[in-house]
Amino acid sequence: MAVSYKYWDDCVDPEDMKEMWKEVEVSTEWLDAGEDRGQKVHLSRDPDGEPFLTQTEIKAVVNITVRRHFDSQIDPEMICAICELESDRQLLSMRIEKKSKETTQGLMQISTKTAIWLFGDMGYKAYDVEINPDLLYRPFVSVYFGAAYLKYLSTYDGKERSEEYIVRAYKGGAKKATHKSTLPYWKRYVSVKESLPSRKFLDDGSSRNDVSSPTASANKPASENTGTDYWDAKTSPEDMEEMWNNPEVAKEWTKSGEKRGKVRFSHDAKKRPYLSRIELKAVAEIILSKYFNTKGVKPTVLCALAEMVSMRFVHGVGQKPGIMGIDYSTAFWIYMELGYRAYKVDSMEDLNKPFVSMYFGAAYLAWLSEYEGRERTPQFVVQAYLAGPKNVNLQETGPSWLKFEQALASFEGTKRSQGSCTIL
Repeated sequence: MAVSYKYWDDCVDPEDMKEMWKEVEVSTEWLDAGEDRGQKVHLSRDPDGEPFLTQTEIKAVVNITVRRHFDSQIDPEMICAICELESDRQLLSMRIEKKSKETTQGLMQISTKTAIWLFGDMGYKAYDVEINPDLLYRPFVSVYFGAAYLKYLSTYDGKERSEEYIVRAYKGGAKKATHKSTLPYWKRYVSVKESLPSRKFLDDGSSRNDVSSPTASANKPASENTGTDYWDAKTSPEDMEEMWNNPEVAKEWTKSGEKRGKVRFSHDAKKRPYLSRIELKAVAEIILSKYFNTKGVKPTVLCALAEMVSMRFVHGVGQKPGIMGIDYSTAFWIYMELGYRAYKVDSMEDLNKPFVSMYFGAAYLAWLSEYEGRERTPQFVVQAYLAGPKNVNLQETGPSWLKFEQALASFEGTKRSQGSCTIL
Protein backbone atom coordinates (compact mmCIF):
# COMPACT_ATOMS: atom_id res chain seq x y z
CA MET A 1 0.00 0.00 0.00
CA ALA A 2 1.43 3.36 -1.05
CA VAL A 3 -0.54 5.36 1.54
CA SER A 4 1.32 6.04 4.78
CA TYR A 5 0.68 8.56 7.55
CA LYS A 6 2.87 9.49 10.50
CA TYR A 7 1.12 12.64 11.69
CA TRP A 8 -2.46 13.85 11.86
CA ASP A 9 -1.33 16.73 9.66
CA ASP A 10 -0.48 14.24 6.87
CA CYS A 11 -4.11 13.16 6.47
CA VAL A 12 -6.16 16.15 7.64
CA ASP A 13 -6.61 19.64 6.16
CA PRO A 14 -5.28 22.57 8.25
CA GLU A 15 -8.82 23.81 8.84
CA ASP A 16 -9.82 20.41 10.19
CA MET A 17 -6.79 20.39 12.51
CA LYS A 18 -7.96 23.72 13.94
CA GLU A 19 -11.37 22.19 14.58
CA MET A 20 -9.80 19.18 16.28
CA TRP A 21 -7.80 21.40 18.63
CA LYS A 22 -11.02 23.24 19.52
CA GLU A 23 -12.52 19.98 20.83
CA VAL A 24 -11.77 20.11 24.57
CA GLU A 25 -11.39 16.36 25.05
CA VAL A 26 -9.07 16.10 22.05
CA SER A 27 -6.83 18.98 23.07
CA THR A 28 -6.65 17.59 26.61
CA GLU A 29 -5.71 14.14 25.32
CA TRP A 30 -3.11 15.50 22.92
CA LEU A 31 -1.50 17.81 25.47
CA ASP A 32 -1.42 14.99 28.03
CA ALA A 33 0.38 12.85 25.44
CA GLY A 34 3.05 15.52 24.97
CA GLU A 35 1.78 17.11 21.74
CA ASP A 36 2.18 20.88 21.24
CA ARG A 37 -0.04 23.42 19.53
CA GLY A 38 1.60 24.67 16.36
CA GLN A 39 3.54 21.42 15.92
CA LYS A 40 2.62 18.28 13.99
CA VAL A 41 0.51 15.85 16.04
CA HIS A 42 1.60 12.21 16.07
CA LEU A 43 -0.93 9.53 15.20
CA SER A 44 -1.36 6.82 17.82
CA ARG A 45 0.09 3.45 16.80
CA ASP A 46 -0.55 -0.08 17.96
CA PRO A 47 2.39 -2.38 18.83
CA ASP A 48 2.60 -3.42 15.16
CA GLY A 49 3.10 0.19 14.15
CA GLU A 50 -0.33 0.63 12.51
CA PRO A 51 -1.89 4.11 12.96
CA PHE A 52 -5.26 4.28 14.69
CA LEU A 53 -7.59 6.88 16.19
CA THR A 54 -8.39 6.91 19.88
CA GLN A 55 -12.06 6.91 20.82
CA THR A 56 -11.75 10.56 21.77
CA GLU A 57 -10.35 11.41 18.33
CA ILE A 58 -12.91 9.42 16.34
CA LYS A 59 -15.73 10.96 18.35
CA ALA A 60 -14.42 14.43 17.48
CA VAL A 61 -14.03 13.62 13.76
CA VAL A 62 -17.58 12.27 13.67
CA ASN A 63 -19.10 15.21 15.55
CA ILE A 64 -17.35 17.76 13.33
CA THR A 65 -18.38 15.93 10.15
CA VAL A 66 -22.02 15.52 11.21
CA ARG A 67 -22.31 19.19 12.24
CA ARG A 68 -20.65 20.45 9.10
CA HIS A 69 -22.21 18.29 6.38
CA PHE A 70 -25.35 16.67 7.78
CA ASP A 71 -26.93 19.36 9.99
CA SER A 72 -26.66 16.99 12.95
CA GLN A 73 -29.30 14.69 11.43
CA ILE A 74 -27.27 11.50 11.87
CA ASP A 75 -26.57 9.79 15.20
CA PRO A 76 -22.81 10.28 15.86
CA GLU A 77 -22.73 7.25 18.15
CA MET A 78 -23.94 5.05 15.27
CA ILE A 79 -20.97 6.17 13.18
CA CYS A 80 -18.50 5.70 16.05
CA ALA A 81 -19.76 2.19 16.72
CA ILE A 82 -19.50 1.25 13.04
CA CYS A 83 -15.92 2.54 12.96
CA GLU A 84 -15.16 0.17 15.84
CA LEU A 85 -16.73 -2.77 14.04
CA GLU A 86 -15.44 -2.10 10.55
CA SER A 87 -11.82 -1.07 11.13
CA ASP A 88 -11.00 -1.08 14.85
CA ARG A 89 -10.39 2.64 14.18
CA GLN A 90 -7.31 1.81 12.07
CA LEU A 91 -6.78 4.46 9.39
CA LEU A 92 -5.16 2.20 6.81
CA SER A 93 -7.47 -0.77 7.28
CA MET A 94 -8.30 -2.55 4.02
CA ARG A 95 -10.46 -5.60 3.32
CA ILE A 96 -11.39 -7.56 0.19
CA GLU A 97 -15.00 -8.76 0.19
CA LYS A 98 -15.13 -12.51 -0.54
CA LYS A 99 -18.11 -12.55 -2.91
CA SER A 100 -17.90 -9.21 -4.70
CA LYS A 101 -14.09 -9.04 -4.64
CA GLU A 102 -14.48 -5.33 -3.95
CA THR A 103 -11.91 -3.63 -1.74
CA THR A 104 -13.17 -1.60 1.18
CA GLN A 105 -10.89 0.78 3.03
CA GLY A 106 -10.45 3.30 5.79
CA LEU A 107 -12.24 3.82 9.08
CA MET A 108 -15.72 3.15 7.68
CA GLN A 109 -14.61 0.50 5.15
CA ILE A 110 -16.25 2.25 2.21
CA SER A 111 -15.47 0.84 -1.23
CA THR A 112 -14.18 3.12 -3.96
CA LYS A 113 -17.20 2.17 -6.07
CA THR A 114 -19.67 3.24 -3.37
CA ALA A 115 -17.79 6.48 -2.66
CA ILE A 116 -17.69 7.42 -6.36
CA TRP A 117 -21.43 6.67 -6.64
CA LEU A 118 -22.16 8.90 -3.63
CA PHE A 119 -19.92 11.61 -5.10
CA GLY A 120 -21.23 11.45 -8.68
CA ASP A 121 -24.87 10.41 -8.38
CA MET A 122 -25.91 11.46 -4.88
CA GLY A 123 -24.26 14.87 -4.76
CA TYR A 124 -21.76 14.39 -1.95
CA LYS A 125 -19.06 16.61 -3.45
CA ALA A 126 -16.95 17.59 -0.42
CA TYR A 127 -14.09 15.30 -1.46
CA ASP A 128 -13.27 14.30 -5.04
CA VAL A 129 -12.71 10.56 -4.74
CA GLU A 130 -13.00 10.11 -8.52
CA ILE A 131 -9.66 11.83 -8.98
CA ASN A 132 -8.02 10.35 -5.88
CA PRO A 133 -9.64 7.23 -4.34
CA ASP A 134 -6.85 7.06 -1.73
CA LEU A 135 -8.58 9.96 0.01
CA LEU A 136 -10.77 7.28 1.62
CA TYR A 137 -7.90 6.46 3.97
CA ARG A 138 -8.21 9.94 5.48
CA PRO A 139 -10.36 10.12 8.64
CA PHE A 140 -12.66 13.01 7.70
CA VAL A 141 -13.16 11.65 4.18
CA SER A 142 -13.99 8.11 5.29
CA VAL A 143 -16.42 9.32 7.95
CA TYR A 144 -18.02 11.72 5.44
CA PHE A 145 -18.81 9.02 2.88
CA GLY A 146 -19.73 6.49 5.56
CA ALA A 147 -22.21 8.96 7.03
CA ALA A 148 -23.55 9.76 3.56
CA TYR A 149 -24.21 6.07 2.94
CA LEU A 150 -25.94 5.73 6.32
CA LYS A 151 -28.16 8.69 5.50
CA TYR A 152 -29.05 7.12 2.16
CA LEU A 153 -29.99 3.85 3.90
CA SER A 154 -32.09 5.71 6.50
CA THR A 155 -34.72 6.48 3.85
CA TYR A 156 -34.05 3.60 1.51
CA ASP A 157 -36.80 3.04 -1.05
CA GLY A 158 -38.65 6.11 0.22
CA LYS A 159 -39.34 4.71 3.69
CA GLU A 160 -38.13 5.82 7.12
CA ARG A 161 -35.90 3.00 8.30
CA SER A 162 -35.11 1.79 11.82
CA GLU A 163 -31.64 1.87 13.32
CA GLU A 164 -31.44 -1.92 13.07
CA TYR A 165 -32.33 -1.84 9.38
CA ILE A 166 -29.72 0.87 8.66
CA VAL A 167 -26.91 -0.93 10.49
CA ARG A 168 -27.63 -4.34 9.00
CA ALA A 169 -27.96 -2.81 5.51
CA TYR A 170 -24.60 -1.09 6.00
CA LYS A 171 -23.08 -4.50 6.60
CA GLY A 172 -24.78 -6.57 3.91
CA GLY A 173 -26.57 -4.15 1.60
CA ALA A 174 -30.28 -3.36 1.52
CA LYS A 175 -31.17 -6.86 0.35
CA LYS A 176 -29.58 -8.39 3.46
CA ALA A 177 -30.99 -5.89 5.99
CA THR A 178 -33.44 -8.46 7.32
CA HIS A 179 -31.46 -11.59 6.47
CA LYS A 180 -30.15 -13.80 9.27
CA SER A 181 -26.59 -13.32 8.01
CA THR A 182 -26.52 -9.70 9.27
CA LEU A 183 -28.11 -10.35 12.66
CA PRO A 184 -24.78 -11.13 14.44
CA TYR A 185 -23.40 -7.82 13.14
CA TRP A 186 -26.37 -5.96 14.64
CA LYS A 187 -25.86 -7.66 18.01
CA ARG A 188 -22.16 -6.75 18.03
CA TYR A 189 -23.09 -3.19 17.06
CA VAL A 190 -25.49 -2.85 20.02
CA SER A 191 -22.81 -4.13 22.40
CA VAL A 192 -20.15 -1.78 21.01
CA LYS A 193 -22.46 1.24 21.05
CA GLU A 194 -23.38 0.63 24.68
CA SER A 195 -19.69 0.55 25.63
CA LEU A 196 -18.74 3.86 23.99
CA PRO A 197 -17.07 6.35 26.39
CA SER A 198 -20.00 8.79 26.37
CA ARG A 199 -22.34 6.00 27.49
CA LYS A 200 -19.95 4.78 30.16
CA PHE A 201 -19.50 8.27 31.63
CA LEU A 202 -23.28 8.71 31.81
CA ASP A 203 -23.72 5.28 33.38
CA ASP A 204 -21.03 6.00 35.96
CA GLY A 205 -22.61 9.35 36.81
CA SER A 206 -19.30 11.05 36.07
CA SER A 207 -17.78 13.12 33.29
CA ARG A 208 -14.46 14.63 32.29
CA ASN A 209 -15.45 17.78 34.17
CA ASP A 210 -16.02 15.90 37.40
CA VAL A 211 -13.66 17.10 40.13
CA SER A 212 -12.58 13.54 40.84
CA SER A 213 -11.47 12.81 37.26
CA PRO A 214 -7.74 12.78 36.38
CA THR A 215 -8.22 15.48 33.77
CA ALA A 216 -9.97 17.81 36.16
CA SER A 217 -7.30 17.20 38.77
CA ALA A 218 -4.57 18.01 36.27
CA ASN A 219 -6.24 21.33 35.51
CA LYS A 220 -6.36 22.44 39.13
CA PRO A 221 -3.83 24.98 40.39
CA ALA A 222 -0.72 23.38 41.86
CA SER A 223 -1.73 24.49 45.35
CA GLU A 224 -4.85 22.31 45.11
CA ASN A 225 -3.04 19.18 43.93
CA THR A 226 -2.18 17.90 47.38
CA GLY A 227 -1.01 14.45 48.37
CA THR A 228 0.58 13.42 45.04
CA ASP A 229 3.67 12.17 46.90
CA TYR A 230 1.55 9.66 48.80
CA TRP A 231 0.62 6.13 47.84
CA ASP A 232 -3.00 6.79 48.82
CA ALA A 233 -3.32 9.57 46.22
CA LYS A 234 -2.36 7.23 43.38
CA THR A 235 -3.91 3.97 44.58
CA SER A 236 -7.46 2.78 45.18
CA PRO A 237 -8.48 1.92 48.77
CA GLU A 238 -8.86 -1.74 47.76
CA ASP A 239 -5.32 -1.92 46.37
CA MET A 240 -3.95 -0.10 49.42
CA GLU A 241 -5.59 -2.70 51.64
CA GLU A 242 -3.88 -5.42 49.58
CA MET A 243 -0.55 -3.66 50.10
CA TRP A 244 -1.06 -3.45 53.87
CA ASN A 245 -1.95 -7.16 53.86
CA ASN A 246 1.46 -7.99 52.39
CA PRO A 247 3.66 -8.88 55.41
CA GLU A 248 6.90 -7.50 53.92
CA VAL A 249 5.27 -4.25 52.84
CA ALA A 250 3.51 -3.79 56.19
CA LYS A 251 6.81 -4.39 57.98
CA GLU A 252 8.67 -1.89 55.78
CA TRP A 253 5.98 0.78 56.08
CA THR A 254 5.55 0.35 59.83
CA LYS A 255 9.30 0.54 60.36
CA SER A 256 9.36 3.81 58.38
CA GLY A 257 6.58 5.27 60.54
CA GLU A 258 3.88 5.19 57.85
CA LYS A 259 0.22 5.15 58.84
CA ARG A 260 -2.90 3.93 57.08
CA GLY A 261 -4.41 6.63 54.91
CA LYS A 262 -1.17 8.53 54.41
CA VAL A 263 1.71 6.40 53.19
CA ARG A 264 4.59 8.35 51.66
CA PHE A 265 6.60 7.30 48.61
CA SER A 266 10.35 7.02 49.05
CA HIS A 267 12.29 9.88 47.41
CA ASP A 268 15.77 10.07 45.92
CA ALA A 269 18.22 12.97 46.36
CA LYS A 270 16.35 14.96 43.68
CA LYS A 271 13.05 14.42 45.54
CA ARG A 272 11.72 12.09 42.85
CA PRO A 273 9.25 9.49 44.23
CA TYR A 274 10.09 5.84 43.64
CA LEU A 275 9.04 2.35 44.79
CA SER A 276 11.23 0.18 46.96
CA ARG A 277 11.89 -3.30 45.59
CA ILE A 278 9.59 -4.75 48.24
CA GLU A 279 6.78 -2.40 47.19
CA LEU A 280 7.35 -3.08 43.50
CA LYS A 281 7.28 -6.85 43.96
CA ALA A 282 4.10 -6.60 46.04
CA VAL A 283 2.34 -4.57 43.34
CA ALA A 284 3.37 -7.13 40.72
CA GLU A 285 2.17 -10.06 42.85
CA ILE A 286 -1.20 -8.41 43.55
CA ILE A 287 -1.83 -7.54 39.90
CA LEU A 288 -0.85 -10.99 38.66
CA SER A 289 -2.87 -12.88 41.27
CA LYS A 290 -6.02 -10.80 40.62
CA TYR A 291 -5.96 -10.48 36.83
CA PHE A 292 -3.38 -12.78 35.25
CA ASN A 293 -3.39 -15.96 37.32
CA THR A 294 -3.97 -18.09 34.20
CA LYS A 295 -1.16 -16.44 32.22
CA GLY A 296 1.71 -17.67 34.37
CA VAL A 297 3.64 -14.40 34.21
CA LYS A 298 6.31 -14.18 36.93
CA PRO A 299 6.24 -11.13 39.24
CA THR A 300 10.04 -10.99 39.27
CA VAL A 301 10.05 -10.59 35.48
CA LEU A 302 7.76 -7.56 35.69
CA CYS A 303 9.94 -6.15 38.44
CA ALA A 304 13.10 -6.60 36.37
CA LEU A 305 11.50 -4.81 33.41
CA ALA A 306 10.37 -1.98 35.70
CA GLU A 307 13.92 -1.70 37.01
CA MET A 308 15.20 -1.34 33.46
CA VAL A 309 12.65 1.06 31.98
CA SER A 310 11.89 3.33 34.93
CA MET A 311 14.45 2.62 37.68
CA ARG A 312 11.27 2.21 39.78
CA PHE A 313 10.43 5.94 39.59
CA VAL A 314 6.71 6.59 40.02
CA HIS A 315 6.59 9.01 37.08
CA GLY A 316 8.90 6.97 34.90
CA VAL A 317 12.00 8.15 33.07
CA GLY A 318 12.16 10.46 30.05
CA GLN A 319 9.21 10.04 27.69
CA LYS A 320 8.06 6.75 29.24
CA PRO A 321 5.53 7.29 32.05
CA GLY A 322 5.04 5.12 35.10
CA ILE A 323 6.99 2.27 36.61
CA MET A 324 6.46 -0.01 33.58
CA GLY A 325 7.14 2.60 30.89
CA ILE A 326 3.88 1.91 29.04
CA ASP A 327 2.89 4.99 27.04
CA TYR A 328 -0.67 6.26 26.76
CA SER A 329 -1.34 5.12 23.19
CA THR A 330 -0.19 1.55 23.96
CA ALA A 331 -2.20 1.40 27.18
CA PHE A 332 -5.28 2.74 25.41
CA TRP A 333 -4.86 0.16 22.66
CA ILE A 334 -4.55 -2.62 25.25
CA TYR A 335 -7.66 -1.28 27.00
CA MET A 336 -9.81 -1.01 23.88
CA GLU A 337 -8.49 -3.69 21.54
CA LEU A 338 -7.37 -6.44 23.92
CA GLY A 339 -10.14 -5.89 26.46
CA TYR A 340 -8.03 -5.35 29.60
CA ARG A 341 -10.32 -2.94 31.43
CA ALA A 342 -9.76 -3.46 35.14
CA TYR A 343 -8.21 0.03 35.27
CA LYS A 344 -9.25 3.07 33.22
CA VAL A 345 -6.79 5.19 31.27
CA ASP A 346 -8.44 8.56 30.71
CA SER A 347 -5.12 10.40 30.42
CA MET A 348 -1.38 9.85 30.52
CA GLU A 349 -1.37 10.81 34.20
CA ASP A 350 -3.22 7.58 35.01
CA LEU A 351 -0.10 5.67 33.97
CA ASN A 352 1.84 7.31 36.79
CA LYS A 353 -0.24 5.25 39.20
CA PRO A 354 1.79 2.14 40.17
CA PHE A 355 -1.06 -0.36 39.96
CA VAL A 356 -2.33 1.01 36.63
CA SER A 357 1.14 0.96 35.05
CA MET A 358 1.83 -2.54 36.36
CA TYR A 359 -1.51 -3.82 35.06
CA PHE A 360 -0.94 -2.62 31.52
CA GLY A 361 2.69 -3.71 31.63
CA ALA A 362 1.58 -7.24 32.56
CA ALA A 363 -1.09 -7.22 29.82
CA TYR A 364 1.47 -6.11 27.21
CA LEU A 365 3.92 -8.79 28.35
CA ALA A 366 1.23 -11.49 28.14
CA TRP A 367 0.30 -10.34 24.63
CA LEU A 368 3.92 -10.37 23.49
CA SER A 369 4.44 -13.89 24.85
CA GLU A 370 1.99 -15.13 22.20
CA TYR A 371 2.73 -12.53 19.52
CA GLU A 372 1.19 -13.43 16.15
CA GLY A 373 -0.23 -16.64 17.63
CA ARG A 374 3.10 -18.25 18.47
CA GLU A 375 4.67 -19.00 21.82
CA ARG A 376 7.67 -16.70 22.10
CA THR A 377 11.07 -17.12 23.78
CA PRO A 378 12.04 -15.02 26.81
CA GLN A 379 14.65 -13.21 24.71
CA PHE A 380 11.98 -12.21 22.17
CA VAL A 381 9.54 -11.03 24.83
CA VAL A 382 12.10 -8.89 26.65
CA GLN A 383 13.43 -7.29 23.46
CA ALA A 384 9.90 -6.73 22.18
CA TYR A 385 8.80 -5.12 25.46
CA LEU A 386 11.74 -2.72 25.39
CA ALA A 387 11.84 -1.85 21.68
CA GLY A 388 8.63 -3.17 20.07
CA PRO A 389 7.96 -6.56 18.44
CA LYS A 390 9.01 -5.32 15.00
CA ASN A 391 12.49 -4.44 16.26
CA VAL A 392 13.52 -7.78 17.75
CA ASN A 393 16.85 -9.23 16.64
CA LEU A 394 17.29 -12.74 18.02
CA GLN A 395 20.62 -13.16 16.23
CA GLU A 396 22.22 -10.97 18.86
CA THR A 397 21.74 -11.34 22.60
CA GLY A 398 22.59 -7.67 23.03
CA PRO A 399 23.17 -5.64 26.19
CA SER A 400 19.44 -5.36 26.93
CA TRP A 401 19.14 -9.08 27.68
CA LEU A 402 22.24 -9.05 29.90
CA LYS A 403 20.89 -6.04 31.80
CA PHE A 404 17.58 -7.82 32.17
CA GLU A 405 19.25 -10.88 33.69
CA GLN A 406 21.13 -8.67 36.13
CA ALA A 407 17.93 -6.90 37.14
CA LEU A 408 16.13 -10.22 37.49
CA ALA A 409 18.84 -11.55 39.77
CA SER A 410 18.36 -8.61 42.14
CA PHE A 411 14.75 -9.70 42.67
CA GLU A 412 15.26 -13.45 42.69
CA GLY A 413 18.42 -13.34 44.76
CA THR A 414 20.26 -15.90 42.63
CA LYS A 415 22.95 -15.75 39.96
CA ARG A 416 21.70 -16.61 36.52
CA SER A 417 23.46 -18.05 33.54
CA GLN A 418 22.79 -16.62 30.07
CA GLY A 419 19.63 -18.02 28.50
CA SER A 420 18.34 -19.65 31.69
CA CYS A 421 15.47 -17.24 32.24
CA THR A 422 11.88 -18.46 32.12
CA ILE A 423 9.24 -15.76 31.78
CA LEU A 424 6.09 -17.83 31.62
